Amino acid sequence: MSGNKSIPSFEVQNGIPRMRLGPLTLRGVRPNVNGTDLANPRCEVEADGPENLRLRFSAPAFPGALCLEAAPSGECLWLQTWVEGLPDDFVLDSFGVTFEAVENLGAYLRSGYHSWDGASYVDPQAPLLPQGAPHLDGYALTQLLPRLGEGSAVLGFERHDRFQTVFRFVDGEASPSLTILTLWDRKERSGLARCSSERLAAFHHPGGAEAGLRAWARLVAAASPTAPRLDGPAITGWCSWYNLYAYIDEASILEHLNAAREVSCRDSLPMCVFQVDDGFTPEMGDWLTVKPQFPRGMPPLLDDIRTAGFVPGLWIAPFVVGCRSELYRLHPDWVVQDARGGGPFVEMRRYGEERWHKRSEEYYILDATHPEAFDYLRRVFHTWRNEWGCEYFKTDFMFWGANYGPEQVRAHTPGLTRIESFRQVAEMIRAEIGDALWLGCGCPLWAAVGLLDGVRTGGDVGVRWDDGATAQAQLVDLAVRNFANQILWQADPDCILLRNRFHHLSDTELRTLAIYAGMMGGVTMTSDHLGELPAERLRLWKLVLNPERRSCDFPLLGRTVLNDVRQGPQALAGEPLLVQVRQGAGGEAAVHLLNTGSQPVRRSLPLADLGLESEARFVYDWTEGRAWPAPVTTLEVSLDRHAGQLLFLGPEPIVFPPDRLP
Repeated sequence: MSGNKSIPSFEVQNGIPRMRLGPLTLRGVRPNVNGTDLANPRCEVEADGPENLRLRFSAPAFPGALCLEAAPSGECLWLQTWVEGLPDDFVLDSFGVTFEAVENLGAYLRSGYHSWDGASYVDPQAPLLPQGAPHLDGYALTQLLPRLGEGSAVLGFERHDRFQTVFRFVDGEASPSLTILTLWDRKERSGLARCSSERLAAFHHPGGAEAGLRAWARLVAAASPTAPRLDGPAITGWCSWYNLYAYIDEASILEHLNAAREVSCRDSLPMCVFQVDDGFTPEMGDWLTVKPQFPRGMPPLLDDIRTAGFVPGLWIAPFVVGCRSELYRLHPDWVVQDARGGGPFVEMRRYGEERWHKRSEEYYILDATHPEAFDYLRRVFHTWRNEWGCEYFKTDFMFWGANYGPEQVRAHTPGLTRIESFRQVAEMIRAEIGDALWLGCGCPLWAAVGLLDGVRTGGDVGVRWDDGATAQAQLVDLAVRNFANQILWQADPDCILLRNRFHHLSDTELRTLAIYAGMMGGVTMTSDHLGELPAERLRLWKLVLNPERRSCDFPLLGRTVLNDVRQGPQALAGEPLLVQVRQGAGGEAAVHLLNTGSQPVRRSLPLADLGLESEARFVYDWTEGRAWPAPVTTLEVSLDRHAGQLLFLGPEPIVFPPDRLP
């Protein structure tokens, strides 16, 4: 294949397969079936045309063959694996290949599976594995940053509507190995001559890390069987959870609705949605029953929201079933079963004081392969949309429907992969809700591309910087996943806290987190009582609302490793500074610099390194409320712990402070 080092290549030299992706080399290939490398494999090299290369593996203990094909196309190398010749009684859980060594690797991206499964760059010399874990798994894609050399290598599957895919790194003495697997999940294969993976794109991108990830996102968008939903309005507005939590009733919702209507009209705030979160149904699973705290039921309340000028929204966790729910009492066969121990598979236990504001001590997974359970869900979404008048759906804990294979759970109807089962439900939901807005939370990130309007990309917002889901961890998740925003869906950083009481954040921390979320240019929601906010917090809210859906850039992503602070104190040695840039149509730009660390930092940042033209720019410091005295080509900044600095840049002096992000 190509000898041009800028073009990816796959070749076999002296019997050893080798893939080159810019300055990175993946050397040696072994077949992997059901999570284990096959022992004593024999490799045959077959050509398929002048450029394509095919490796065919067999092994004494394996009754079939595993093939890997590499086909170049432009600046991308397309890989595909398949198994063939299997007897009917062979149990197939997964297949793929292991690259024995990833050479010249400085860091790799571990991409989590769903909203709350973190994403971060990992130092292969200090992977900080969870206690007792033999390896570190990512999903759908990875990015390899070279120790020496420019750019990055991206490996990612183009379609995600049929299979879950795994990228498994195992530390080695010199270079880590990388196993890439397709989870077949014992999918029905009668009549299939081969069981094939999706195509895997492998390419070197010469630019910044985020630009390389965006290139992959565009491949996913082009390959999706349903095009990404990018034509709808920006999801902005109000959600009840992070202020009222489950302690809601009709009176409290109406009180907050009236305040939101009054303030948004008075200040011309572009708020679209008003959403009632968890707390209006008695138990998880009983979605057509409403608590007595809502005496009129939901349709009149949603009508009130619509009359106030907002899109009315509701929360639901479609795959969650409480053990005390009427649904489970009447239909215990509608939940997935434990394949190992028997009985219902318990996904969550709430045995102590905190019962999720419900009676249920255990929570099970609705078995959507059961026709009656599937029809029940269909009736719920049909009722909410067509009889209740819901126009915005926040579906939560979505990964529960796609988190386990048949080795762990037993479904009513076998033969589907976990993603196929999930996708059937997601397609049904979209069919029932029509053009209503839909946000997925706790959601597989890529499996519902083209069906959802927005996807949560990090953990829940907390009321302190360093609680169980730390702000540092959430900020890194959002930065690493920002590349998909406005390409595959609207990214949701979760609600913005604005209130000046009832949390443990300093004024600096609260402002920093609000601006960071607003700079993302995705979903922008708050939960606070707008009528109780002081003028300065309303000014902050107006600043970050984003009706134009303009995403920010993280120009320094990947320059230094942003380790996941959830993995231990050692990870805090990584670069604490996050830099966001948003450019407007008239040459103006906003730069937000955020110190996630516990110590002050000083940095000197040339404009060219931030993706901006290097000509001198005038600067207005929104945080301090003052203009800099002279135009600059380099930003000199000093930030205290957890502090942010928002700078507006323009070709002309900025006299008045901007009231909106560009």
